[in-house]
Parts: sequence; structure tokens; C-alpha cells
Amino acid sequence: MSAKTLMIQGTGSSVGKSIMVAALCRIMRQDGFRVAPFKSQNMALNSFVTREGHEMGRAQVVQAEAAGIEPGVDMNPVLIKPEADAKSQVVVMGKPWKTVSARDYYKYTPELLPIIEKSLDRMCSEYDVVVIEGAGSPAEINLTRFEIVNMKIADMAQAPVLLVGDIDKGGVFASLVGTVVLLTEEERKWIQGFIINKFRGDVSILEPGLDYLEEYTGIPVLGVVPYYHDIMINEEDSIRRLSNDDEFAIDIAVIHLPRISNSTDFEPLQQEPGVRLRYITAVWQLGSPDLIIVPGSKSTVSDLGHLKDTGLAQAIVDYAEKGTPVIGICGGFQMLGKKIEDPQGIESDLKSVDGLGLLDIKTMFEGEKTTHQVTAKVVAEEGILNGITGKVLTGYEIHMGQTVLGDTSGAFDIIEKSEDEGTHSDGALGRDGKVFGTYLHGLFDDDAFRRSLLENIKQGYKFGNVGNTLPSKEEQYDKLAALVRQSLDIERIYHVTGL
Repeated sequence: MSAKTLMIQGTGSSVGKSIMVAALCRIMRQDGFRVAPFKSQNMALNSFVTREGHEMGRAQVVQAEAAGIEPGVDMNPVLIKPEADAKSQVVVMGKPWKTVSARDYYKYTPELLPIIEKSLDRMCSEYDVVVIEGAGSPAEINLTRFEIVNMKIADMAQAPVLLVGDIDKGGVFASLVGTVVLLTEEERKWIQGFIINKFRGDVSILEPGLDYLEEYTGIPVLGVVPYYHDIMINEEDSIRRLSNDDEFAIDIAVIHLPRISNSTDFEPLQQEPGVRLRYITAVWQLGSPDLIIVPGSKSTVSDLGHLKDTGLAQAIVDYAEKGTPVIGICGGFQMLGKKIEDPQGIESDLKSVDGLGLLDIKTMFEGEKTTHQVTAKVVAEEGILNGITGKVLTGYEIHMGQTVLGDTSGAFDIIEKSEDEGTHSDGALGRDGKVFGTYLHGLFDDDAFRRSLLENIKQGYKFGNVGNTLPSKEEQYDKLAALVRQSLDIERIYHVTGL
């Protein structure tokens, strides 16, 4: 290993580890270092496909973007994707490896550790600095023997650790002290500083607590990062509810499936002026939406059953029959069809289930997962895709199963993918162009496509009436870096890192 390393761990999940790594990657990039993120094991339902067709966690993609480099699977060698019935699919080096129960997974961690070490070695040989993210808490004492993501990785990488605590949840001092106390003496030596995250108010009020924390533990507090509302960077599997509920022209209802995946697809819609985007879990919440979206799912058959059991399935059909546009993405696309067949029992014991019947398509599950980056061209010419024909989009596919069209037209042509298989159709359009589905993740990222779609959905809505630009990703990363830089003792962090 030639790179310097720094590790961000936390007192628990959702304390801000991912976003802190992204911020430090951007700060170090701004200061002239070749920096890259790393997370040995990530549990997430928001995933991404690399140029090589490898699947990895989106958090490391965000961090790579902040670092100004292309995402690669070495940044996240092990990805765990929860499924139904307390099982998870384990993705190793970008490809499905095993589907295991939580208990059985820990039998395999010794087998995974050498794979992780090789990825880390490659990262450290290519960059000046590798900023490593932990998972959950390092003080999960029931898992210490089996873990491959916290202190075991700090020791492997010889990485000083900064421990992040979330003060917005309350009890941050107890969380930080308790974490340190539960670590072994060997583990405790890696912690070189505390970061308090998501603070609201006057920092001077905290000073007595900060002084006590340093005196009691002997570990310095390296800064307090304020809570923010205006920086649009997604964190792991969180769903950001940022829309203005008071002033909106278009109301979008996204069905919040129990195993919803890739919810980051909808953040560009959520950030549009004049758009309200809501996540719906019950029929009574639907109201009068201008658009209903059925998102991706890690367990399509199970989530389709949930829609039927809750009455949401029939409600979606009823809204569609009254003319409300409906879009299905990935698993949601499969659910909109007439039938899903699973003869090999890949997802469930059910060999065949009826879909919502809004699109004349049938999906057959197969053993091999499709993971590609793709370039697609809009070929549909009616309904909510009217006037967008010929538009070229880039995105990615992550799905089990293949879909066959009946008496319906495709929505897109795939004209390029990470493994060249020639041009083929994707998606389907039905109900006079009011219902469409696709396997393409990331289609709403394209400004021109997104805005034309919105104008087709709500007659009279014009993007030009509500502003012309959204903040770019680069602007968001710079804004995050500026906030964290002024909140933390960056000079001391560099010293700890050996820079």
C-alpha cells in the first residue's frame, strides 16, 4: 500500500458517514490530492452499474463523483442487497455471488476478506489518499468476530479513524463515549478524532460537552457540522422529502414498496420547481396525482403481492382507467404487465403471478442478472412521450428476468450497452400513451427528457415559467465541501492522515 488512508466510522447507521466521506473526497480533490473512496461491504438497495457492467453501491458512486473519478467496483467489493424472507443477495466484485440468510452470511466473511484486501491494495496503489467508510457501528459486539467493514478494515489499511455522531437524534455524547468504551484497547487506538454531525443552533452551547468529551476520552473533537436542507446529495437508501407541498403545479405519487430500490431515480423530479413528489404507502394517501410511479424493487413478486393486499394494485388500475398517467421503472415495469413467471423459483415459490395488466407484456425470471450501462433512444410517439421521439438517453439496467411484448409498442431502443449485444427494444407504451414502463434507471436525469415529460403530463406546465436551471452535481459537491471545510479542523485531519 502506498496511499495514505483515513477511515470514517459512526456511532450507528444514518449518522452521516457516507456524506462525510463524499465531503472529504471533494475537499482533498480541491487541495490537489488524487483521492478515492472505499467501502469494503455495503448493505443497500440503491445500486449502480459501472462501465464494465459491474454492480456497486450508489454511495460509493457519489463519493467517486465528489473525488472527480470514475466509479469502479474495487471501491465497493461486497454489496449486500436485502430480499424477502430475511435473505440477502450478496454481490461480490460486481456480480451476484450467493443468496444467504443473515445468520449464514457471517460464515462466509473469512472467505470475503482476502477479496476485500486485494481491492483495497489496488485502490491504494493508484491514489494518493483512500477515504474509507465503515458501516453501522464498530461497537456491535455481537458481530466483532465476523465483521469485515469497521475496525478489521482500519487495521488492514492502517487507517486512523474519525468517529461521527448524529446530534440531531439526541444522546450524541453517550453514543460517542459508549462506542469508545465498548471497543477493545487495540481497536480504540485507531480513533483519532470525533465529528459531531447535524447540529442545529449555536455551537457555543455545546462547548462544555465537547470539553468533557475530550477530557473523558482523551480523543479530540475535530468539528461540529451543521444540519443542512439545501444540499442535494443522496445518502445511501434514504428518501429525501424536499418538495414544496404548498406551491406546486404537478403532483407525483411514488408507491413506496416495502423493498423499494433505486429511489434515487426520482430525485431529479423532486428538485424541479413546481413539482411535489410524495411517497405513498396506502390508498387513502393517493389523492389526485398527476402521475403515479411504481418504482424498482429488490423482490418484485413479494412487493406485487403487497400492492394487491393493500388495495394499491386495484387503485393504480382505477386511476389509469380514468386517465392518470402511470410509469413503472424496472420491477415496477414488470408489475404493470399481465404476468410474471418464475418457473425456477428464483424470487419465490410462486411459479406464476398476475400483474396489474396495464401493459401487454409478460416477464420471465431467469437465473442470470442483467447489469449494463446503456444508451437508449426514445421511439414512442404518443401520450406522455409525445414530442420526445429521437431523444437519446444514458442510464443503466439492473434486473432479473426478460420481458416480452405482446400487442404493444416499445418505448425505447437500446442502441448501445456495456456489453455490445446490438440494438433491441426496451420498455412498453400502452393506454393511448398514458402508461409506460422501462428497465432504464436514470432516465429522469436528462433535463430535456424530464421537462418534456412533465409538460406532457400536465398541460400548461412550462419549465420556463418556474426557472431554467437546477444546481449541477458539481455545484452541490462544492457546496458540501465548503460547509464541511469551515466546520472541521481540516489541517488537523490532514496531520492525522499523514498528509
